Amino acid sequence: MFEELTNVGLTESEIKIYLMLLDIKRAQVGVLSRKTGLHRRSIYDVLDRLIEKGLVSYIQENGKRYYIAEDPKKIQDIIENKRESISLILPQLIGKYNLKKEKQETLFYRGREGIKSIFEDQIRTKEDVYIIGASRNAKEIMSYYLKHYTKKRIEENVKLYAIYSGERKKAPPFAKVKYLNKEFETIVSTNIYGNKVAIIIWLEHDPVAIVIQQPDVVKTYKNYFNLLWKIAKK
Repeated sequence: MFEELTNVGLTESEIKIYLMLLDIKRAQVGVLSRKTGLHRRSIYDVLDRLIEKGLVSYIQENGKRYYIAEDPKKIQDIIENKRESISLILPQLIGKYNLKKEKQETLFYRGREGIKSIFEDQIRTKEDVYIIGASRNAKEIMSYYLKHYTKKRIEENVKLYAIYSGERKKAPPFAKVKYLNKEFETIVSTNIYGNKVAIIIWLEHDPVAIVIQQPDVVKTYKNYFNLLWKIAKK
């Protein structure tokens, strides 16, 4: 299994940490250090890389940070050109994940690859996406990926409903757009889709996001979207 994961671009340390998290559901850095034999300082660097690749997230509980392995299917999104190699071990990884799976309601993502994993999740959900505060930074930050996202989104019949602020611009394909006044412009956008709300902060060099999976939160944000949609202009 180590050899196959190395072939798809993960380092030995990344593999150790990821597989360990699959086995033990969630863990703090100290636990990962004892179980893998890696130095704590090195583990922080490895976890940062795994978070950026969308394979690990973390939650805060009582002031302590716990790291969690993401669904192994996300590996396919990262290394699409190496599907054949990963398909050899994916059933084993999914089996480990499902055995230890623990529902988490709030997840944190960082970096372009982390944001990409959210967009891929939108496509997999196959439901319309409602966006409050669509940021102009998004197109620049994710320019390498948006054409691919739009193509897959249209293929899966996923329509966007977006509320922009400020100057009018061409709407994305397969989308409806309305506008608020320029003073409402922000680098924060809220994506509502399926049973999730993704709050994305489009920082220029290091975008971050929080994904909340909670029906009441989704309902609240959807009501907020509907209110703004009535106020916004075409």
